[in-house]
Amino acid sequence: MAKSQDPDSFIDMFKNFGKDLKMPNVDVEKIVEHHRKNLETLEKTAKAATAGASSVLAKQREILQETLREVTDMAQNFRAPGNPQDLMAKQADFAKRSFETAIKNASEMAEVVRQSSTETIEILRNRIKEAMEEMRDGMGKK
Repeated sequence: MAKSQDPDSFIDMFKNFGKDLKMPNVDVEKIVEHHRKNLETLEKTAKAATAGASSVLAKQREILQETLREVTDMAQNFRAPGNPQDLMAKQADFAKRSFETAIKNASEMAEVVRQSSTETIEILRNRIKEAMEEMRDGMGKK
């Protein structure tokens, strides 16, 4: 029984399919190249999104560590003996610092997410521009 040769990849299968059909005016190589670029773009986009998610996670961890450190400091200060006015002043100061930190952290998190989203969208936008140019070039040759 003769063993048939299996194509190496889906791309090879697609190329062979196009050749076997013997269709006129079809540049199978260009079609394959177009889809290869699309897949590479999706891979870059996924990597950028993953990097962005990692950045967000790292920032959240940093914020949590800072918050826990501040809570620990506050708890230690409340144990120290003092008059009620001093304790109230410490509580007010802690509340003010907590609010300012929360605003700063929210702003920083929004910036990390914005940068990640911008990078991902820019990768896709560039590929769309390239694809449109490829289509224009292909139409102009007919």
